[in-house]
Amino acid sequence: MSISPAREHSRGGSSAYAIVLTAAIVALTLATAYIHSTLGGMLFTLNALGYVALAIAIVVGAAATMPLIVRFSWLPRLGLFGFALATILGWMLMGPRYDMAYLAKGIEVVLLALLLVDSFRVYGGPVPMLSEAWVSVEDTISSMRR
Repeated sequence: MSISPAREHSRGGSSAYAIVLTAAIVALTLATAYIHSTLGGMLFTLNALGYVALAIAIVVGAAATMPLIVRFSWLPRLGLFGFALATILGWMLMGPRYDMAYLAKGIEVVLLALLLVDSFRVYGGPVPMLSEAWVSVEDTISSMRR
């Protein structure tokens, strides 16, 4: 397994900044999950459950020290970014325009911004994060072939 030196350094002691940033990401994720859970219907309920699952994955990825979890801690960040972006785009294409929807989309836009900031904090930006993701998947596949 190869973890970039910057990544190893960022995992060493927990700074207040890292804790606050992760807590904000989780809080906003759970806030938009709650909003979606109150809207009724299968699509909104599944959306809420997806957000809750991703919030849990963010916490596990941030807190765990197991090498396998550390190696793939980029996955919930990337998954949450894609999920929030897909939710926003889906709403833009076909969603109802009412006050609670605008609040949820505002939360999701801030969530995207915080995830971007977090990618810089942990990996040095989105491109190095994607590079590390590629390497971790490549390493996993090559170790399975041995």
